[in-house]
Amino acid sequence: MAFSALLTPDEAEKLSVFLTAGVSTDMDGVVSVFKSEPISYRTQTTRSWEFTDLLAGGNSEFINGDDDASLSNYGKDVIVGVLDSGVWPESQSFSDQGMEPVPQSWKGICQPGVAFNASHCNRKLIGARYYLKGYEAQYGPLNETIDFRSARDRDGHGTHTASTVAGREVPHTTLLGGFANGTAAGGAPLARLAIYKVCWAIPGQATFFENTCAGEDMLAAFDDAIADGVHVISISIVPYQLSSYGEDLLALGAFHAAKRDIVVAASCGNSGPAPSTVRNVAPWIISVAASSIDRVFSSPVLLGNGMKIEGESVTPHKLSMMHPLIYAGDAEIPGTTNNETSGLCLQGTLSKELVQGKIVLCLRGYSRNVEKGLEVRGAGGLGFILQNPVDGISISVDAHVLPGTAVLSNDSATILNYIKSNKNPTASILSARTVLGSKPSPFMAGFSSAGPNPLEPNILKPDITAPGLNILAAWSEATSPTKLFDDSRVVKYNILSGTSMSCPHVAAAAVLIKATHPNWSSAAIRSALMTTATQTNKLGLPITDGTGDTAATPFHYGSGHFRPGKALDPGLIYDANYTDYLLYLCNYNTSLPSIDPSFTCPDDFPSPTDLNYPSIAVSNVNSSGISVRRTVTNVGVGASVYKVRVEAPVGYTVEISPETMNFSSVGQKESFNIVIRPGSGLRNGYAFGWYTWSDGIHSVRSPIVVSSH
Repeated sequence: MAFSALLTPDEAEKLSVFLTAGVSTDMDGVVSVFKSEPISYRTQTTRSWEFTDLLAGGNSEFINGDDDASLSNYGKDVIVGVLDSGVWPESQSFSDQGMEPVPQSWKGICQPGVAFNASHCNRKLIGARYYLKGYEAQYGPLNETIDFRSARDRDGHGTHTASTVAGREVPHTTLLGGFANGTAAGGAPLARLAIYKVCWAIPGQATFFENTCAGEDMLAAFDDAIADGVHVISISIVPYQLSSYGEDLLALGAFHAAKRDIVVAASCGNSGPAPSTVRNVAPWIISVAASSIDRVFSSPVLLGNGMKIEGESVTPHKLSMMHPLIYAGDAEIPGTTNNETSGLCLQGTLSKELVQGKIVLCLRGYSRNVEKGLEVRGAGGLGFILQNPVDGISISVDAHVLPGTAVLSNDSATILNYIKSNKNPTASILSARTVLGSKPSPFMAGFSSAGPNPLEPNILKPDITAPGLNILAAWSEATSPTKLFDDSRVVKYNILSGTSMSCPHVAAAAVLIKATHPNWSSAAIRSALMTTATQTNKLGLPITDGTGDTAATPFHYGSGHFRPGKALDPGLIYDANYTDYLLYLCNYNTSLPSIDPSFTCPDDFPSPTDLNYPSIAVSNVNSSGISVRRTVTNVGVGASVYKVRVEAPVGYTVEISPETMNFSSVGQKESFNIVIRPGSGLRNGYAFGWYTWSDGIHSVRSPIVVSSH
């Protein structure tokens, strides 16, 4: 069990020395001491489930039809722990109407606090706790004007993620202005929710900044969730900096969960598309990337020369008449900007005299999208056009405080050229509307963090992708949709983008599998999700990266886009247990003592490539090649024959033996070897391939990622 304690540096050092040396203390069970680090972790911010069903070949009736969720009884009685910023318990998404009594296995509590008491828990929201010791050790006593000293959510992020996992069906749900009308529901609407508030507002920072989440608070929450009896944990939080397994308290908490076969799904980060930005890379965590769905919020810009440029917005305003158009860089107060910051609509930079009554073109950078709109409004602007903050085709929409739309980066250059070449440029911003069936879909979100794994390149991360772009879910009524102090609007549902949104989708899929196969291990559930994922979009073409033009790779999406229905019957699974992870950690001498000092590594332990993982990543293959071993367990048809098909990475040969596996019973295990060698056409960098085991019914597909010296 984890706990926080305020120690002097001398006390902490002495305790750490005793533990390292194996000296007995009166604190039985204490295995390690960690120093609290500032801002170590942070959060990552009803079409998605219907779209997921369509992608798997369904009829788009995921919530109400004879669907894969109903096959698993909608996750009934599976308990999901959500580590985040709390919950808004009054949301209809957390209604317990028609639900049966709380499962007897539940051992948790409903912790009272400010604006939160036992009556806020029910048969849906069965538990709630909050953790402040680590936070207050860093920032001092909580300022209760910026957050609730309880499990109640002031930020909105935790409410959003919790309802995405297991929110009840709420018909006729919309955003401001009627956008995204439909039935809002989590992926496992009959699962139970346990809330662990570990993320809090940072004193002195604007409310729209991400919360901070202290590592020791998360570790304590993990251990409480384990003791409480959760089956799945969803954590849309990433380490602020890359740390070793022994120093990463999120990874350590997840390791404790893995020991009890609790599935942990976590965000992979929002620092993409740059390589090696992926986080939450421990192999006992499902690391989730973010991709799009087939819904856009079209809000075009019409220029005075008749050119129409596509934009996106969920702002419930319009400027259908032509108005003067100005570039922010031409409307700034002298001395408030420089070459790097000109044109960005930063706070206090725009001249009221020049902006009054006009539409302003704002370039990206240095501030949030919603801040730019606030600056334009403060200077008397009628509306604004925003250059998309991310290159490519993924636009994260916002409910701005004035008429506004975001356009692709290249299109902003077109608009700027029009402004520069016309004496009296004008524009209008047309009404936004919800459009379904956009193509291509899915594509990878430009912000989604990417591989290779910076900590251990022989473990592929991320593992999988799921919807994370413009996701509608429940929201805290203690904050506005923009989280701006000057925005007084209150909403029950809001749209957010991030791997924070994709993570609870995968957690919900894990719930559905757990409900169908209650005795499966956490590794088996991860394997089922990964080996049944798809690498193609709705058109049957390869999923693209954020540009929309280039095929994505396993560094973007891991094994592919999740398909929960397929994962219920994967055929074969790659299993692993706590001991396998300990043997894996033997490769990192500095990490194992702090994780489990009771375990002694054998003289001969397996390399990271031989961990029984559903994907294969091998870095620095030499000229003689490398052999990798895997073991699969039959969870499909008793008597079955599986044959393998290989798509070798360019420049390599891949031999798998045996090429055929015969199973006579469910639960039977078979092993095979994979030999990878450099061949003709070898190129610098990484190459990608696949191998697939099939019995004619199931396709068990795994990526191969390889590089050479």
